[in-house]
Amino acid sequence: MRLQLQTWQDIDTYLTRSRGIMIPVGSTEQHGPNGLIGTDALCPEVIAWRAAEQCGAVVGPTISVGMAQHHLAFSGSITLRPSTLIAVIRDYVVSLARHGFERFYFLNGHGGNIATVNAAFSEIYAEASLNPGLDRPHIRCKLDNWFGFDSIAEISAELFGDGEGSHATPSEISVTQAAYPESIRPSNLPPAPPRPRPFYDANDYRVIHPDGRIASDSAAASPAAGERLIAASAASVVTSYQAFLAEA
Repeated sequence: MRLQLQTWQDIDTYLTRSRGIMIPVGSTEQHGPNGLIGTDALCPEVIAWRAAEQCGAVVGPTISVGMAQHHLAFSGSITLRPSTLIAVIRDYVVSLARHGFERFYFLNGHGGNIATVNAAFSEIYAEASLNPGLDRPHIRCKLDNWFGFDSIAEISAELFGDGEGSHATPSEISVTQAAYPESIRPSNLPPAPPRPRPFYDANDYRVIHPDGRIASDSAAASPAAGERLIAASAASVVTSYQAFLAEA
């Protein structure tokens, strides 16, 4: 159930049975020669849609641009400042809280977002604490990473081993291949080398990772692997989301 495809009356009806919503959050950044620029937003979006079908949740619009400054030396990458992403998340949550939503489950697809999303939650809670009132909505926020569940680690280790790497991974590229097979880019790339040292700004990243990948064998990606990963992550999302809603 996607928020954008409902009417306001549909959402009023939904709120009579649930105060929860799933919100995919990701990034728009390069993912190597055969990975889509939208990978980090497309993965949590597709998985949230699958999970919502299984548990009857509503899924809000994806926050598709995140913290990606270190990718800006590659064409097509877009970033927000930390303060901007915090403001976007705050306004998104407070807007929906006005209508009665109380449990905001963010499903993330980009490791660079984690600190800033949690900072946004802290801002939201601080605002509620500094402006108390019995008539205020009881907002709670939770962040999960689609790739952070044990089932995903197990599948990735089985299929890709050390070739999983840490950016433009075969796992995330497999998810986009399963979801958007018409956008598959053929590749015979060798595995990317590991990170030789920390990177700093965008130009430094491009110098030490010239094709954008970090230690990943992205050519090992496949739609079949992606379908396994989507199914496993969606099942874990359903369990985590339902537990979140059930918290006292």
